[in-house]
Amino acid sequence: MSVQTLRWAVADGRTLTGRALAHWVRQPGQIVMGLLFPVMVVLMMGYLFGGQMDVPGGGSYRAFIVPGMFALTMAFGVEETFVRVAGDAAKGVTDRFRTMPMSPSAVVTGRVTADMIYSVAGLAVMAACGVLIGWRVEDGAAKALAGFGLLLLLRFALVWMGVFLGLMAKGPESVVAVQILVWPIGFLSSALIAPSTMPGWLGAIAEWNPMSSTVTACRDLFGAPVTSDSWVAQHSLLMAVVWPLVIAAVFVPLSIRRYRAMGR
Repeated sequence: MSVQTLRWAVADGRTLTGRALAHWVRQPGQIVMGLLFPVMVVLMMGYLFGGQMDVPGGGSYRAFIVPGMFALTMAFGVEETFVRVAGDAAKGVTDRFRTMPMSPSAVVTGRVTADMIYSVAGLAVMAACGVLIGWRVEDGAAKALAGFGLLLLLRFALVWMGVFLGLMAKGPESVVAVQILVWPIGFLSSALIAPSTMPGWLGAIAEWNPMSSTVTACRDLFGAPVTSDSWVAQHSLLMAVVWPLVIAAVFVPLSIRRYRAMGR
């Protein structure tokens, strides 16, 4: 790729990122609701059910679930990506972009960049909520930033999954199928409860869930001890990097191939 081609791709990607952000500015209610939904879940789980929950190693359940909700927010973002990509494809917007003199990668990279910006905003809202209900970073700012970096790495990989599924879908109404995929995977993890409280076989599945590796690594980086002695939990930091890289390695080329094949 020449320098000129790279500049062309970056400029077009920036333009389409601006397009996505402009749509959000025109739909503030939808964006606010999307940002506040995980806050509502934290408050509901923490205050309605938290009194009945035992945290391995002791401590506050509200503080326990905040890193889990960080990760769930990253996972549930797949639905937003899917709806936007599938909507553009169904309305013919994507085909229109393909006929215009722009970099072929701009449509996809613009979507990914915009969704990552939205994810940063979501994490900021969740962190503020966490602080208000008692969650604290115990091991310093550097480790906390590393934890947020792992969360955004997971989101980056899942954005590409959402892009691919959106390009494959017949329309945004197919989001129900994505919810059927994402919600069980999100909740069958260590996000809200410890896998040790599950039946043995189910707990093993939950611990090997990529979500659990990110959640466990973040809890460790934020200052909460790792209470499981399983291999995957003890190596959660490694797996929190490996799993997103594997997911991205699968869905990045699939998304690019699918985009190039559209309209043929």
